Amino acid sequence: MQRIRSILPILAILGALTAILFASPARAQNAVVGTPFSVCIAEVHPGDTPVSMFSSLARFDCATPQTRFGPGDYWAVSPSLAGIPNLGQRDRVRTASLWQDAVTLYALYPDGRIVAQTYDGHAATRHLQLGAIFEWKLPEMGTPPVRLMWHVHKSANLRGIVLAPRLATAAQSANANLSMAAIYAGFVGFCFALLIYNLAMWTALRHRFQLAYCAMVASLLVYTLTSSGTLAWMNPVMLNNDRLRINYILLTSAAITALMFGRTFFPRAVTAGWVGRMVDIVATLLSIATIAFALFAPWHIRLFDSLYSLSFAGVMLVVVPIVVRAWREPNPQFGLFAAAWAAPVLFAVLRLLGNLALVPWSFWLDNSTILSMSFEAIISTMAIAYRIRRLSVERDEAIEREIIAARLADTDPLTGLLNRRAFLRQAIGSEGEQMLLLTDLDHFKHVNETLGHDGGDEVLRIFARTLRQVAPTTALVARMGGEEFAMLMPADHAIAPDLILTKLRTARMPFDLSVTASIGACAGPTTSEPDWKAMYRRADRALFDAKQAGRDRARFASSFAA
Repeated sequence: MQRIRSILPILAILGALTAILFASPARAQNAVVGTPFSVCIAEVHPGDTPVSMFSSLARFDCATPQTRFGPGDYWAVSPSLAGIPNLGQRDRVRTASLWQDAVTLYALYPDGRIVAQTYDGHAATRHLQLGAIFEWKLPEMGTPPVRLMWHVHKSANLRGIVLAPRLATAAQSANANLSMAAIYAGFVGFCFALLIYNLAMWTALRHRFQLAYCAMVASLLVYTLTSSGTLAWMNPVMLNNDRLRINYILLTSAAITALMFGRTFFPRAVTAGWVGRMVDIVATLLSIATIAFALFAPWHIRLFDSLYSLSFAGVMLVVVPIVVRAWREPNPQFGLFAAAWAAPVLFAVLRLLGNLALVPWSFWLDNSTILSMSFEAIISTMAIAYRIRRLSVERDEAIEREIIAARLADTDPLTGLLNRRAFLRQAIGSEGEQMLLLTDLDHFKHVNETLGHDGGDEVLRIFARTLRQVAPTTALVARMGGEEFAMLMPADHAIAPDLILTKLRTARMPFDLSVTASIGACAGPTTSEPDWKAMYRRADRALFDAKQAGRDRARFASSFAA
């Protein structure tokens, strides 16, 4: 229930986007500026001329959907333009970009004159506006035309023959380009921000899913340049059909990199088994369909386009079990990401239905990839940030565990001092003159017999605390074994052994037992293992002398003896 509540805002945004696009089609179409009008279609017959076609309006079919006619050469005629408001100011005809070799636009004027404008693929590119909208500027003839007609040569008719025609003013055209420039620029800036953020994080963390995500964002970034028409502005001599080929390739690249991102981002259980195999199969089929379309279109273009659409349907089908499995993961980051994928999947389904002519064409549906991926990018970036945070926490915890384990390996568990191994590792190689104090508690066997082993352990802990209290900050203090302790410190910062003895005499022991110690001290180098062994033997001999002299005292080694 908590997870459902956490994504309710996401579902609300998703529902709002869908409502804008489909619950109110007229409102959505307002983004495509100008006054719309319909067209009627007629197949081209030998001997057809513009004059004869303007005079044979009965030949035109106004009822059959355009996609039912199939590929070929067509005439498309508008109704009378007399009913369009402010017709004299509307000097631009705008239509959606489609796959076709050449188009001639004929404008019929009240005096019977017919003015033609012909555009092949190269010329059409130069008239492409932002949003991939063709714009034809009508010649200034003193009066507006009464009817328009297109002669479309080699139309693939994948989405239509003449799609979404509108009459617009110069101001509307400029405002449309400005608005679309703001939308696309915002998306491009957003993509750059995501790329910089994730690449910067990758240099520090080096997770594979970060590179896969960057590849997906980069594909969408370049796809935006082509699908928006910006690439045509940058390269006005390119064929518009080639721009459409690039659209297919880049959209496929975005889909495949999104699948690869899912495989690397989610735990293995999400894409394990048949789901992982399906991802590989679908990615391969989509790549083959895209390459076939790019290489062979317009030959059997409708077949290749259908194969491409069906391959994308496979992508959406394989995303469903990934989303379901991710949703079942206990970690909320994966559920958040699963919700983020809902928008691209929903709009990809709607766009697929549009490609198959099962839902009407919509400008915003054609551009839904940008809108849905913006939504996905925002939510998935939150999921990525959350996962990076979790990975960082897990890494810090692992480092902390390693540090604790290393400390435990170097620490005597009873007293908390260094153990013998850690003491020797740090002591040997110390620079300069060192002072070594070897301390042994007197009659410790009697202490154990009197207090028991638990009491004896408490005495050892109290003595260790005493050593830490008097030891300089630069000293190494260790329990060498049993009741024997060692302290090594620079000779010029050494403490007097009697200070340890005095502190021990006043330390409060269990049952007020009196505990004393004997100390053997010596000074010398510890730069090598032989130096250390010689120094240890001297201190040990001094300790033996202290015990022989009656205990509860310290003795210094009088000279260096190997």
